[in-house]
Amino acid sequence: MKFSFHHILIKSALSAAVLLNLISAAPADVKVYNETLKSTAWVLAKNGDSTSSGTGVIVNAEKKLLVTNLHVVGEARSAVIFFPETKNGKPVVDRQYYRDNVKTLGISGRVLTVDRKRDLALIELDRLPSGVQEIALAESSLGPGENIQSIGNPGSSGALWVFTSGTVRSVYQKQFSTEVGEHDFMVVETQSPINSGDSGGPVVNDKAELVAISQAISPKAQLISYSVDVSEVRTFLASDWKPAPLPIADVLNKADMRFRKTKDKDGILEVSLEQKDKQTQKVFVSDDVDTYQQADIRKIWSLAATLKEAPALETTTRLLRESAGTKMGAWSIEKSDAGDYLLIYVCKVDATCSPKTLKSTMEYVGKLTSEAKTSLTPKSDKEDPADLLNDWLSK
Repeated sequence: MKFSFHHILIKSALSAAVLLNLISAAPADVKVYNETLKSTAWVLAKNGDSTSSGTGVIVNAEKKLLVTNLHVVGEARSAVIFFPETKNGKPVVDRQYYRDNVKTLGISGRVLTVDRKRDLALIELDRLPSGVQEIALAESSLGPGENIQSIGNPGSSGALWVFTSGTVRSVYQKQFSTEVGEHDFMVVETQSPINSGDSGGPVVNDKAELVAISQAISPKAQLISYSVDVSEVRTFLASDWKPAPLPIADVLNKADMRFRKTKDKDGILEVSLEQKDKQTQKVFVSDDVDTYQQADIRKIWSLAATLKEAPALETTTRLLRESAGTKMGAWSIEKSDAGDYLLIYVCKVDATCSPKTLKSTMEYVGKLTSEAKTSLTPKSDKEDPADLLNDWLSK
């Protein structure tokens, strides 16, 4: 193929333009990084025996509010927050430096509210260091092909405040599940890696405006990541904030109720309550929280009787009538692994209720099942618990 002098000039001009764009892009990225860094934090939260690590971003400096992912804080209702220290104009990225100076650099944070649907959490900080500022929220979502930058604290890296760039692939509504619940929100799908520890960090445009919150990486594809769109962040911040549910062990401790963990299943605690007849009734409560939109529900239950045969239709009908007459909760028949039929009273309460409310509810469940157990306990070998159940319901 022959090239004229004119073609060579055009080709040279194009190459120079591409090179110029690459050269000018680098300082622009540095500027975006430095601006976004002023709002970005390292978030540590204690969950049981482990400590989760993630990222967060200041969205309201006056009220000292930080947004991160719910899966970063988990069931914890407090967190330790670090903002980058600067030396010689550059951020200190050594993790151990912050751990060693936690007394002076660490900031206490209280989880105000969570949104399982959007996998977001809002943390109120005790204070903000000098130089920290809230991030500006973009007016609208980005579209496919637009550039994005992000800052995170990936566990796979030896450094904090790690910069990543990429492009938007698509923006759409997505429904999926994680260990913290069912999610349904507008996602920003990007060609940009997100690693464990990046979650909750800011995703920004070329103006250093927040366009999304880093959320997860696709387990089925390389270099495909998902973030929570800025429209969801705005809705979350503008919504009525409901207190985040406390871990059930904390609630029971505040209610002065002794408990133990069950051996057969994780996340279930057992409380033995003494009744008027001096007998004890075991009442169980789940640490897991069932959610629907703004509703957070916790389950409480207790066993009243074990039957060898399934109740007859007439008995079951009476049992349903009995359920309608109770103050709260309902009777349930469940089949055990051994083939027995278990008569259980089940109650569900608001997972954000006070310790006193939880205690009163558990005492009611214990009282009701204890009274039923007394009525259903055979006084001789000839008495059938199923017949006793029918008689008890007939009263």
